[in-house]
Amino acid sequence: MRIMKCSAKIQVIYSGNVHGVGFRFTARRIAFRLEVTGFARNLSDGTVEIVCEGEKEALEEFLTAIQENFAGYISGFNVDWKPWSGEFASFEIRF
Repeated sequence: MRIMKCSAKIQVIYSGNVHGVGFRFTARRIAFRLEVTGFARNLSDGTVEIVCEGEKEALEEFLTAIQENFAGYISGFNVDWKPWSGEFASFEIRF
């Protein structure tokens, strides 16, 4: 288990037109590029939940990349920053 400097964890709930637009798959692609681990999943209320861990700078870049890729689809989001836990080995899409 690799501990990164300034590591953190975020839980983000995105609302808007975020189902059926490749949101989770794009999030996974961005996470792989930035070496962020965690998961993305659709929730039954029409939102998408993303929980991920990595270096703080990588997580901030991840959030920016999601916003840039889905600016026309996201109507709102809530980010909850948490301490890094090391619980994820990769980034996956959960169903």
